Amino acid sequence: MGGLPSLEIWTEVTSDELKEHIDTIEEAYEFFLAYAAQGVSGSGAAISGELSRYLSRADQALTAFESGIGDAAEGQDTEAVARMDQVLQRDAGNTLAALRLVMAQPSISSQLIDNLNASIHFRAVLTDLFLVDEALKASATTS
Repeated sequence: MGGLPSLEIWTEVTSDELKEHIDTIEEAYEFFLAYAAQGVSGSGAAISGELSRYLSRADQALTAFESGIGDAAEGQDTEAVARMDQVLQRDAGNTLAALRLVMAQPSISSQLIDNLNASIHFRAVLTDLFLVDEALKASATTS
């Protein structure tokens, strides 16, 4: 396959962990939608414990994808998984950067959370995860 970079399959996130991380990120996204609708000004207001927990859990779940999805995709086409793994790692990293920017703020307004949720990075990683999850489910039913 001349010219293609060497592809590597990571072996960290298992199938069960993948499902847990997807649920965590999806729950955070939904909580952030509700938080954005509250109209919190953020000017001098302390960050709520609940918001802080969702931000931290999303951070942990996204960080898990830095090591890849290899174990979760066992039995799949190696090259196809490796390429999607690269996409997921990149999108998770981009989302982490945005999430950590928000987490670094002394107060967090509804508008800031709304912008995080609306970011192409957050939406891309959610779509990546849903795609991978459905592909793995489809593969499991044909095995």
